[in-house]
Order: sequence, then C-alpha cells, then structure tokens
Amino acid sequence: MDRVSSSMKQVSNPLPKVLSRRAGGGGLEAERESFERAQTVSINKAINAQEVAVKEKHARTCILGTHHEKGAQTFWSVVNRLPLSGNAVLCWKFCHVFHKLLRDGHSNVLKDSVRYKNELSDMSRMWGHLSEGYGQLCSIYLKLLRTKMEFHTKNPRFPGNLQMSDRQLDEAGENDVNNFFQLTVEMFDYLECELNLFQTVFSSLDMSRSVSVTAAGQCRLAPLIQVILDCSHLYDYTVKLLFKLHSCLPADTLQGHRDRFLEQFRKLKDLFYRSSNLQYFKRLIQIPQLPENPPNFLRASALSEHISPVVVIPAEASSPDSEPITDLVEMDTASQSLFDNKFDDIFGSSFSSDPFNFNSQNGMNKDEKDRLIEQLYREISALKEELENFKAESARGMVQLRGRSSELEAELAEQRHLKQQAQDESEFLRAELEELKKQREDTEKAQRSLTEIERRAQANEQRYSKLKEKYSELVQNHADLLRKNAEVTKQVTAARQAQGDVEREKKELEDSFQRVSEQAQRKSQEQAEVLDTLKRELAASRQELQVLQGTLESSTQVGVEQSTRITGLEQERDRLSQAAEQHGEEMAALRAELQHLRDTLSRERESSKMELETLQTQLRDKESGEQALQQRLAEEQFALLQGTAREAERMVQDALGRLEDPAHIGCTGSADYLLSRTLAASECVERLRDAHGKYLSNRAAAVGSLLPCLALFAHLVSDTLLQGSATSHVAPMEPADRLLEMCRQCGSEAVSYLSALQDPESVEGADCSLVMTCLSRISTIGEELRPRGLDVKQEELGDLVDKEMAATAAAIETAAARIEEMLSKARAGDTGVKLEVNERILGSCTGLMQAIHILVLASKDLQKEIVESGRGAASPKEFYAKNSRWTEGLISASKAVGWGATVMVDAADLVVQGKGTFEELMVCSREIAASTAQLVAASKVKADKDSANLCKLQQASRGVNQATAGVVASTKAGKSQVEEKDSMDFSSMTLTQIKRQEMDSQVRVLELENQLQKERQKLGELRKKHYELAGVAEGWEEDAAD
Repeated sequence: MDRVSSSMKQVSNPLPKVLSRRAGGGGLEAERESFERAQTVSINKAINAQEVAVKEKHARTCILGTHHEKGAQTFWSVVNRLPLSGNAVLCWKFCHVFHKLLRDGHSNVLKDSVRYKNELSDMSRMWGHLSEGYGQLCSIYLKLLRTKMEFHTKNPRFPGNLQMSDRQLDEAGENDVNNFFQLTVEMFDYLECELNLFQTVFSSLDMSRSVSVTAAGQCRLAPLIQVILDCSHLYDYTVKLLFKLHSCLPADTLQGHRDRFLEQFRKLKDLFYRSSNLQYFKRLIQIPQLPENPPNFLRASALSEHISPVVVIPAEASSPDSEPITDLVEMDTASQSLFDNKFDDIFGSSFSSDPFNFNSQNGMNKDEKDRLIEQLYREISALKEELENFKAESARGMVQLRGRSSELEAELAEQRHLKQQAQDESEFLRAELEELKKQREDTEKAQRSLTEIERRAQANEQRYSKLKEKYSELVQNHADLLRKNAEVTKQVTAARQAQGDVEREKKELEDSFQRVSEQAQRKSQEQAEVLDTLKRELAASRQELQVLQGTLESSTQVGVEQSTRITGLEQERDRLSQAAEQHGEEMAALRAELQHLRDTLSRERESSKMELETLQTQLRDKESGEQALQQRLAEEQFALLQGTAREAERMVQDALGRLEDPAHIGCTGSADYLLSRTLAASECVERLRDAHGKYLSNRAAAVGSLLPCLALFAHLVSDTLLQGSATSHVAPMEPADRLLEMCRQCGSEAVSYLSALQDPESVEGADCSLVMTCLSRISTIGEELRPRGLDVKQEELGDLVDKEMAATAAAIETAAARIEEMLSKARAGDTGVKLEVNERILGSCTGLMQAIHILVLASKDLQKEIVESGRGAASPKEFYAKNSRWTEGLISASKAVGWGATVMVDAADLVVQGKGTFEELMVCSREIAASTAQLVAASKVKADKDSANLCKLQQASRGVNQATAGVVASTKAGKSQVEEKDSMDFSSMTLTQIKRQEMDSQVRVLELENQLQKERQKLGELRKKHYELAGVAEGWEEDAAD
C-alpha cells in the first residue's frame, strides 16, 4: 500500500474529484460485489457437471464466505440458479459442498437452509426414481442432509461438526433419562442414514478395480470423509448414552436399543475396515478401527474399556485434486480480465482504453500515462501476489493449526480416557480390596473355628496317644512277664528233668543192687563151697555197696538241693504270676476303660444318629407340612385370583350390558376424557402384563401384585367402555359406530382374558395383548373425534387462557346486568300472572349467573394453584405450552361457558317479551350447565385431590347444578301457569262427531310423530355437520391427510 501511495504521489495531476468521491461512496458496495463475485465463481467451480471430486480450495472459499457474511444467503442465491434437478453429478457435488458447509460453516448456515428443506425432500424423491448412476446416491444423500438439519434443529446444543465434551453431552440431555432416551433414538436414525449412504456408495463402485485412483471413483468417495467424521462422533456418543441409560433403566427396557446398536456396530466396523484399505483415504484421513467386540452395556465397568474413535486429518494432507496456490492469482487475474471485458461492453472500448481522459488533462502525454498505468498495474499485481501468498500461508497455517488441534484433542481424549480408566481401575481395586477384607475376616473366623476344632482334635489325639502308650507299655510288660514265665518254666522243666535223671539213676542203682543181691544169694546158694571167695566178694560187694550208698546219698543230697532250688523257682514263679495277674488286672481295667470309652462313643453315636434321624423325620414332616401349606396357599391364592378375575369379569360384563341399556343413550362424554381413560387403561394393561409374567415365574410371591392390577384393569376397562359409548352418542355416525364396535370388541377380549385367568390350564397362555390392541384403536378413534387445538402458538396459550377466563367472567357479568335490566322492565310493564312468571324465571336466571360467576372464580383459583404447583422453575406460559392439550380444553370450556351465558340471556329476553319459548330457555340452561361441567372437568384434571380450591370448585359446581334445576323448574312452572288448558266438553257431541274427532286426533298424532322423526333426523344431520365444521376449524382433515 505504501508503494501505491508513493506512486500516486508521483502523478502530477491526480484523478478527478468526482471519481474519487464515487469510489469512496461505493467502497462497501464494491467490496460486497467483489465478495459475491468471488463466491459465485468458487461455488460454480466447486459445483459443476464434471465427474471429479470437489476441489478443496473452492469448498474452503465457500466455507470462509459463510463466516464472512455470517450466513448462507449468497450460497443459496447461487445454488438456486443451478440445474440441480437436471444433472445428477451436479446435485451430488452440491450435496458434498452443502454437507461441508453444515459441518464447518457458520452457525447461521443451518438457519438459512431450513427454509429449503421441503425442496430438498422433493428433489430426493425425484432422484429416487432413478435406479442407475448417481440417482440413488443423490436421493440418499439428500435424505441424510435433511436428517442432519432436523437433528440439529431439535438439538441446537450440538454443533455442525458434532464435537462435544462429556459435560456438554450431559447438558444436552438436561440430566433427564427421557431426554437421553429420545436423544439416543434420534442418533440411531442419524447414524442409520449415514451408514445407508456409506453402503450405497460402496455398492455403486466396482471394487474389483482400483476405483479410488480414478476421477469418477474419487468423485463418489470424496463425501465419505464427512460421513466418517460424523459416524465417529455419533458412535462415541451412542455408546456413552447407552451406558448412562443402562445405569438408570432396566435391561429389558433397552433390549431394542442394544439390538439396533449391535447391527449398526457391525455395519460401521465393516465400512471403516473397507475404507481404510482404499488408497484414496490413506493420505487424506486416518480412519479409526472399532474394537473386535461391541461394548457390554450390562456391565457398568465396561465403560472404562471404551475408547472414543478419533479421526485424524493429517496437517500435510491435501486433496488429490488440489491445485497450486497460484491458481487463486490466476483466477483473480481471469476475474479481472472478465471484469474488464464487461466494462468494455458497457462503456465501449474507447472509454476502456482511456477511461479517465488522461490524454486531455494538464497536457500529460501518452507515454507518461502508459508508464504510470503500467507501474500501477505492476504494483497492484505485486500486491495481489503478496495478498494471495499471505492467504495461502494463512490457509496452510490454519490447516496446520487444525491438525495440531485435532492431535491435541485426540491426546486430550486419550488422557481423559486413561484418567477415567485409572479411576475405574482404582474403584475396581478398591472394591476388590473391600471384598478381600471381607474374605479375610471370614477366613479369620473360619481359621479361629478351625483352630478350636484342631485344638479339640489334638487334645483327643493326645488323650488317645496316652492311652495307646499306656496300652503299649502294658502289652510290653505282659510280654516281658510272659518271657520270664517261659524262662522260669524252662528252668523248672530242666530241674525236673535233672530230678528225673537222678531218680532214674537211683532206680537203676536199686535195680543193680537187687541184681547184685540176687546174684549174691545165688552165689551163696550155688557156691556154698567157696565161702571165702564169697565172703571176699561179699566184702567187696559191701564196699561197693557203701560206695554206691555214698553215691546214693550224694545223689539224694543233690536231689534235695534241686528240690530246694525248684521250690525257690516255684516261689519266684508264683511271685511273677502274681505280678502278671496284677498287670493283667491293670490291663483289664484299661481295656475296660477303653471299652467304656468305646461304648460311650457308640452310645453317643447312636444317640446322635437317633437325634439326627429324629431331626430328619421332623424336617421331612416340616417339609411335607410346608409343601402342604404351600399347596394350600397356592390353591387359596389361585382361588383368590379366580375370585378377583370373576369379579373383574362381572364388572366388564356389566359395562358391556350398560352399552346396550337404553337409559345410557342420554349419557355423553368428550373425546379428551375418553383419551385420558384409554391412556390410563393402556398403562394398567402394561402393568398387568408385567405382573402376569412375574406371577407365572413365581406364583407365590407375585400374586400380591397381580390382584390389584386385575381390579384396576377391570375398573379402567369398564370406565373406558362406558366413556367410549358416551362419546359415541355425540360423535358422527360412522366414527360412532366404529367406536361402539371397538368398545364391544375390547370388552369381549377383556372377558376372554379374565376367563382364561380363572382356568388353571389356560392361565399360562392368557394374553392381554388383544385388549391392548383394542385400546390403541379406541385411542385412535378418540384422536379423530378430539377437537383440535386452537390456531395459536404455544407461547400464546398462557395469555389466551387468561383472556378467555376474563372474557367469560365479563360475559357472565354482562348477562347478570342484562337480567337485572330485564327484571326492572318486567316489573315496570307487566302485572299479574305474567309479572309473577317473569320474576320467577329471571330470578332463577340471576341465581344461575351468580353460581356460574362463583364457579368461574373458583376455577381461576384452582387453575393458579395447578400452575404454581406444576410449573416448577418454569414460567406459567411455559407450563401452559408444555400442557397444551389441557390448556386448549380449558380455553374451549371457558368459551362454551361465556357463549352459553349470552345465549341464555337472549332466550330469557325473548321469553319475557313473549316472543320466545320456554323450551328454548330450558335447553339453554341445560347447555350452560354442561359447559360449566366441562369447565370443572378441565380444571380438576391436574388438580390435587386434597386441594381446598378443588373442594370449592366442586361445591360451586353443585351450586350451578342446583341453580340450573331451579331455572328448569321455574320455567316449567311458568309454562304450566301461563298456558291455557282447554276443558274438553263432549256432552253435546254425537257418536258420529266423536268418531270424527277421534280420526282427526289420530291424524294429528301421526303428523306429529312424522314431524318428530324428521326433527330427530335433522338433529342427527346437524350434529354430523357440527362435527364436520368443527373438524375443519380444528384441522382434523389436515391431520388425517398427514
């Protein structure tokens, strides 16, 4: 700019002042025209009929343009001139650019684009008729864009690029589980549209060839980058919302959500995998990979295992169809040349060659002018190049900053995930530590008890060991004694053997002595002759005998010694026998003690066994008794269920019978009250279904919850049937017949279900789904008959309620004033019976107006109490807008009361003047009573049953009914008093005349009956027309068309 200023200073004669004033005054306009021209060029270059991908620089220019003008007016003004309905490629590239604007453009792009939503829908339907080429792709893409706009319109907290923190996600649901539930459904729909476009694009490509490197393939694949960015965020938010819902709602309620998520998880995982293998995406975007298995929402700790998928767009990534930055300069040069050509066409080439008449000013020659112009053009070109370089550097810096921001956000998300995972692991370890502490305490208790048992067992073992040692010692002593006894016995045996040997030697010696004696005697007898020899032999024999006797004596002494020794041994044996007997006695005592212990143990075992058998017998008896009691309890519970079901069946059959009762024809009801009863009955059927399922799984524990549901079911179904019949009495012919038939079918299904509950064989197969279906159909018919809401905005409902209540009160006060005025006129102008009749009628009307005024005031007080107790932190207008149906009913009831009061005053005026009929006044009084009853019903729908204002309202309603009865009674009395009763005199009539009069009376009766029939038909047609007109006024036909 300094060079331009210096160049301008070198010019000796500046440009004319007129031109400078023109340039200064039109600077903003010129800048606007330049902006629109640049935007038009960029949009036309981005959205063209060539089957190539949209160039990133043109799309970026469009995005920057929306931020510059803070909206998308220029974009739509250019797009509306494009033939989108005639060229599928043009429409496809428009969808791509518009998707980028919704994501990265200014926040007002959505507001400026909502008005074109219907045009996009029509274009989607039009392209949907083409099954080849880009037709189906354009149709699905347009549906996705409309879904995206609707989602962001319903959820304004979500930005176009769907980037939100966990705190912002919680704020979007307002910490309300219902909002989170609805938000999850909307995200499922949004993600379903994204996946449909994903699959359709892949289905349209020939994956057997490298389509991602062709221009046509890149044209179809380029928009999927935006789809991948949206899908990654939607998947992450859906997982977090489902974990939040599973922490608040039962798992069975969310089964549908889990099935839908599993299906979308599989599709998204497959599409991400297929996309990551395409060469086109590898240098443009880093596609995340989903986990092998979907998250387990039934385990709360699985949330810590969830890793948010982060899509990273590298900073150095550029679109394969991008062009050098110099193209921007060339574009501006071309735009400048185009502008020059247009300038020549408008002002002529001569003016273009010398536009400011430099040749004629101050004598400047042509060379100086050309030199100055060339210098200025060179400087302008240099400045443009610097500007474009600056823009390119800014764009590159912005892309780098965005990439760095994405990396930092990914790192931040990873750190947050690691932090959350560490916290979850800490909580898990803390829980495990608590569990281990509990297990340790239980183990210590068990260890202490085990130690006590071991101590007792050890004591018994020690006692047993001592007894065993004592027994072993006794056995050893006994064995030693036996061995000693055996040795003593051996010694005694040896001594006895030695004594036997001595005795045998002695005997042998005696025998030998006997033989010697015999030989000596024989020798003495035989050898008498040799006496000397014999004497010498005898002497020798005597000597030998002495020796033998000495030997015998020594042997005797040895025998004595042996006997003494044997005696000592026998004494020692006796002593050892006594010791053995003592040990035997001790051993016998120990054996006796051991036997005693064994007997005691056996007796204890026997007693324990007997006690165990006794306890087992008692337990079996108790179990058999419990089984008998349980069987009896089950029979009594089923009998109670049968009785309850039987009584409920009687209630429903009674309601079905009352549908056919002629006395019930006069009962009427509103569609709103029918809908409220149907809704309550539907909710009761749901609870009954759950209670029935629990009863089938555990009959003993769940019968207590089934019986109240049965009683409430019978009451609500009967009430619904009666209200449906009452509503059919004021409905048009065809809906009334359908409603009455559906009520009969609902009652029949309810009776069948209750009958099935009474049969033990069919109680498991009893199903109340048919009753639910009938109730939904009744609700549908009720919606058709229900008067539509007022044609006002919801924000104006609160003001309209106050206005209508004030208008009703004013109408009642005006009616009361008119009645007082008519009463004054009647007293001034009438006399006698007429004055008495008019005073009575107007007095009863005045009382009715006062009662209605009291009721309206009580209704306003109750209405204020309802609003104050139900709105919470919201304003009254927000409360009325939130409860729009109740508000519309209140408005309708207020209007009906005001209108009825005005009509009744008009009818009373006509009666007083003698121009009206008493029947019209009675009908008006009944109509205003019905309107007040509607107002009471609308007021107390949301009131607390213990409210003091509700009691006042009910008391005021009874006062209105009494006042209405007074008006009817006074009208009937006045009618009977005013009408003249002709006394019929038949005394002067002949038989023929009486017969003639009788025939005339019969003709008159027939005529009146015919007129009555026609009037009834007319009344039915009027009611039908009334409902048709009310339907047109309330928008029933529009709803039916929708």
